[in-house]
Amino acid sequence: MNERFVKHGTFVVERTYAASPERVYHAWADPTAKAKWFSKPDIFDFQVGGREYSSGGPPEGPVFTFDAVYQELVPEQRIVYTYTLDSDGMRISVSITTVELIKVEGGTKLIFTEQGAFFDGHDTPEIREHGTNIMLDALGKVLEGEA
Repeated sequence: MNERFVKHGTFVVERTYAASPERVYHAWADPTAKAKWFSKPDIFDFQVGGREYSSGGPPEGPVFTFDAVYQELVPEQRIVYTYTLDSDGMRISVSITTVELIKVEGGTKLIFTEQGAFFDGHDTPEIREHGTNIMLDALGKVLEGEA
């Protein structure tokens, strides 16, 4: 039997975008806008208690399933959600994520904090943080293109 264990981790990633908090929030809240920088959702119900669900991956790689529930939404200020991530049907993590949007001169400071439980070495906080950096860079490119 394989060893079973949980690695807990918290990481924070910050970005400053030359876009208003309204535009940044919209990029998270609208399924068409979000699909430009995140996986296209199969289910998207952006409200407290609502669910976001997507499943997919590279043609030759594993199928990743993202299943989130929105816990708190404060327009233009805060998004809090919990989510599970599966790889080929195997649960690899459970997380709570807080996205803070702070108006600054010339744009918005985004603070992304994730607290997660990562299972059995299939994923780690370091790998997730790396992926989050790529994701937030993609969001920045979309926001720049809309400027």
